[in-house]
Amino acid sequence: MSRIRFGSAIGRREFLRHAGLATAAALVSPETLLADPYAPLPRILRPAAPVRVRGRVISRGRGVRNVSVTDGLSVVRTDADGRYELVTTTRQRFVYLSVPSGYRIPVNETGTARFYQPIQPDRRGEMNAIFQLEPLETSDENHAFFLLADPQTQNAYEMELLHSQTVPDLQGVIKQFGDTPLFGVSCGDIMFDDLSLFPDYERDVSRIGIPFFQVVGNHDLVRGPSDGPSTATFERHFGPSYYSFNRGRVHYVVLDDVFWYGPTYLGYITDEQLAWLEADLQYVERGSPVVVFVHIPLLCTQHRRHGERSPRPAISVGNREALYRLLEPFQAHVLSGHTHETEHVFEGGVQEHVHGTVCGAWWSGPICHDGTPNGYGIYEVRGEELRWQYKGTGLDVKEQLRVYPRGADPKAPDEIVANVWNWDPEWKVILYEDGQPRGAMERRLGLDPLSVELHSGSGKPERRPWVEPMPNEHLFYARVSPTAREVRVEATDRWGRTYTAVLTEAARARTPA
Repeated sequence: MSRIRFGSAIGRREFLRHAGLATAAALVSPETLLADPYAPLPRILRPAAPVRVRGRVISRGRGVRNVSVTDGLSVVRTDADGRYELVTTTRQRFVYLSVPSGYRIPVNETGTARFYQPIQPDRRGEMNAIFQLEPLETSDENHAFFLLADPQTQNAYEMELLHSQTVPDLQGVIKQFGDTPLFGVSCGDIMFDDLSLFPDYERDVSRIGIPFFQVVGNHDLVRGPSDGPSTATFERHFGPSYYSFNRGRVHYVVLDDVFWYGPTYLGYITDEQLAWLEADLQYVERGSPVVVFVHIPLLCTQHRRHGERSPRPAISVGNREALYRLLEPFQAHVLSGHTHETEHVFEGGVQEHVHGTVCGAWWSGPICHDGTPNGYGIYEVRGEELRWQYKGTGLDVKEQLRVYPRGADPKAPDEIVANVWNWDPEWKVILYEDGQPRGAMERRLGLDPLSVELHSGSGKPERRPWVEPMPNEHLFYARVSPTAREVRVEATDRWGRTYTAVLTEAARARTPA
């Protein structure tokens, strides 16, 4: 993968020689991407005026050194006095910094993160960009964040559900963290195509009261003939569609993996972003944790669950191997949404967390189509260790599974079923009868019985009749004795936290109401 580096002392002649090669072509066929997703996109020359950006990163009147500043192509570092210089073009929309650890996340009036400035040169092609930072009062070595996948509000009714359900739930959890440094991430599909509702989302962020970063989703795009202008409205509200920031010992990266090519979209990370990320990661210590936020999962396993040979281009990233290679030197986690279900995928040396969604099955009811409750992820960071939970909206965080009585799954008439939606291979799921352990339950592919009830059949669900139950791999089965008075399922996560669900004698053989 080639990359052009723009240092602070680059000459105008050298810059002009390379300026036309800086970005991908605006138009590219889907056949090109699908045939060879690792080939560089075709390049075209476009008129673009050079811009020399000089500036400084300051905190309380003093320069902040070793802060990464970028235009989305090159990455430079501030000197001992906080000064930097880079040469860009009018083709790039922003100059922005990777917010360093130990400082507050700068925010807009609404609470969305503001770490960027539009590139607006004077008549000489010069620009001055000063970034002010405020130090945190306490260390951010230990911090936490909330991952909101797919709020995806389409109209005033759904926006009101976000206002009245999700926001108060988050506010209650935030109070429990006291003085811990916090931030939030909306992981794409903030809207459901109607981008005029972005201000309503911004009002919610203001109510939540912590800084929020945004990831662009396929329903957050302006639908046009090519990928280039598709993020224009998103960027007008939230700034760049890809960037990085730091909290404590963790380096965080946001990428745009939705490639719009005209009639629809693909999961794809442009070579421009990959080159930028390579430049960004050169300043991150090898072996340290890196967390990447994307909207479309790098690898969704729906194809496997449906007996298909390969993932559909719209629900996995075609050139994910290129990202895997860049993340190899780090403790890497990838956090995504998009598919309205929960799964953990271990591929390419990366653990990917695919999240259940704020809107569940598109605001049609209380669950996603795999049975995961509507909700969001909670991540606690202690030094270099990440711990996570999924919290159902309106549910206690201890509610991490749902147990169905014998006969709830017609394919297993003699067995009970437990849906442990945030399961990963480090979990243990144990069956107890009348207080006595009966051993581990068997994990099998299946359909969540409540999803079948709510989403199967003509006209179901009423608001989104196209929703269907999604086969998932976090269902657990076991036969139980017909004489048992109490059946208890205990699910223990990788950190030893145990969650319990109980069926009494009266419920053991009754299908869900």
